[in-house]
Amino acid sequence: MLRDLRARKPLIHCITNHVVSNFQANGLLALGVSPVMGDEQQEIAELTGHADALSLNIGTITERSLESMLIAGRAAMEKGIPIVLDPVGAGATSYRLQAVKRLLAELDITLLRCNAGELAAIAGAEWQARGVDAGEGEGDLETIAKQVANEHQMLVAVTGTSDLVTDGEHTEHITGGDPLMASVTGMGCLLSAVLAAFLTDEESSPLEALAYGLQLYANAGSRAAKSALTPGSFQMAFFDELSKQEAVLYGN
Repeated sequence: MLRDLRARKPLIHCITNHVVSNFQANGLLALGVSPVMGDEQQEIAELTGHADALSLNIGTITERSLESMLIAGRAAMEKGIPIVLDPVGAGATSYRLQAVKRLLAELDITLLRCNAGELAAIAGAEWQARGVDAGEGEGDLETIAKQVANEHQMLVAVTGTSDLVTDGEHTEHITGGDPLMASVTGMGCLLSAVLAAFLTDEESSPLEALAYGLQLYANAGSRAAKSALTPGSFQMAFFDELSKQEAVLYGN
């Protein structure tokens, strides 16, 4: 699947937050795919028309960027390419949550990639979270994820100390990674764009492709942590591991 991805080199259109745009673009390049990061409304539909998948991230959401996401999302729907939504801090403010709900209502989202707190906010479940952190709460995450997946007819990936992805009926669980991943801003944002890239695989089911992408990402984190002592060195090691994952997966 990774060899095929790199051979195809899909173009991933990212409308993301200004905190992580450079990290996200470099991570996609390390994986072996092509990023484009434009969000100007005058060109955004045309940019999306060239792309193979669209990744939306509300980390630094504004009225202008929200409208850009809607324009790009409609263009993606018209073209029939996957749309990934990363609802960063969805429960932090009512504005963020309403923005997410509008995107879910007006666009055919293929995948919601979120943490536990963001999922709970979207589902209306009881949860204690601060800012963009996952927080803590009661309730079975798989059950909540399936509920949201079925309500919006999309896939849901919930990431944290362990990950799951569901289509509302079947669920895949992924383990691995390292605590250092939580010390680098943008790791989840990059993951959303990476999963958008794997959703362009037409030979595998979306659930299979996403489980593969999640495991590859976790493997890269585990291996990077073996050679990194600090969050700063981990970032570079992680990019290196993303670029080497084909050799790791195939034992070369």
